[in-house]
Amino acid sequence: MSDTPRLHTAGNTLLERARALRPLIERDADQAEEQGRLTTSVVDALHEAGLFGIWVPVPLGGAELSPTELMAVFQELSYADPSTGWVVMATTLENGTAGAYLGDEAVERIFKGPRMPLFAGQGTRPGIAVPEDGGFRLSGQWSFASAMLHSQYVHSLGAVEGTDEARIFITPIDDVKPLGNWDVLGLRATGSIDYSIDDVFVPESQSHAFDTNEPLRGGAIYRLGLLDQALICHSAWALGVGRRLLDELSRYALSRAGRPGQLAGSDAFHTDFARAEAKFRAAAALVRETWDDVERTLDSGRTLDVRQETMVRLALNHITSTITEVSHFVYASGGTSALRDGLIQRLFRDVHAGAAHITSGPQSLRECGRELAGLAAGESWVLFGLEP
Repeated sequence: MSDTPRLHTAGNTLLERARALRPLIERDADQAEEQGRLTTSVVDALHEAGLFGIWVPVPLGGAELSPTELMAVFQELSYADPSTGWVVMATTLENGTAGAYLGDEAVERIFKGPRMPLFAGQGTRPGIAVPEDGGFRLSGQWSFASAMLHSQYVHSLGAVEGTDEARIFITPIDDVKPLGNWDVLGLRATGSIDYSIDDVFVPESQSHAFDTNEPLRGGAIYRLGLLDQALICHSAWALGVGRRLLDELSRYALSRAGRPGQLAGSDAFHTDFARAEAKFRAAAALVRETWDDVERTLDSGRTLDVRQETMVRLALNHITSTITEVSHFVYASGGTSALRDGLIQRLFRDVHAGAAHITSGPQSLRECGRELAGLAAGESWVLFGLEP
């Protein structure tokens, strides 16, 4: 177990590098959407900037950013392009937790190259893992493996036969059969294809308990556990995309200012824009307030209590529903310019694809309400529900 109780922080250097990549990411976004994956130039630039190492523990050469530092980077990349932000958040979550939780033998194999390894995979709907000497035989089929087309390793949830223990299994990409079925409304450039694994041996050191919050290396961020760390990703993504939606609508209205009958001269539009801006800023403030509180708890050596677990889920659900509402206003206000293929239309589609993720689903919201109302005494969070 790691003996580093405090959060590691790395400052703003990586955020500045992410911001410097915005022109390249924006330039390549249409091509990435058309081909269903990020462009090689963007992936190479992300590697060169060190952005695929932002979640990896410091002992493995990573930056090991704090939750709020991670959120700032993901927000910046998602503002530039939602698919790029999504790919980076997914693969860095998975290579970061692999670096923290896997056994020494696996880490030595996986993290020995000149570049940070990229991961894809799925942590829901488990496959079956049959115990075998020294490891497990893993089989199953999983959906929505974001960044699969850029990855060298795959991160998959499996249930151990005989015990039903939930574990994460890491397999080389060559052991995976991609199913190539990413034909979707939004987030097209994430390449989030389905995949299958058929009776592949996974050494014990290349797996870890799904619910572990005891890192073998690295600091306090890994004491959040896998699921709560995933909430960092989706909250930050929503912050970036929501801000971009409102900024694009502002640019659209300004470009038509001074012409009779245009949006810029409408009192109703002015009022509705103010309301949308207020809703977004309020939801963003809840996200930041909640994660500031989390960081204070982690840095003191403690783990989150039930109310804090509730709040990180509620903050994500609220920012996601808010940007979905904002996207409707932006799309409707954009008129025929939004109807045609272009940035506002793509942002609208990407928001609806991202909002469908299980982490922002209705079950979590219901359970948050039950806990906040004092109706879940003695219960704790297990994934997206509260249990005794």
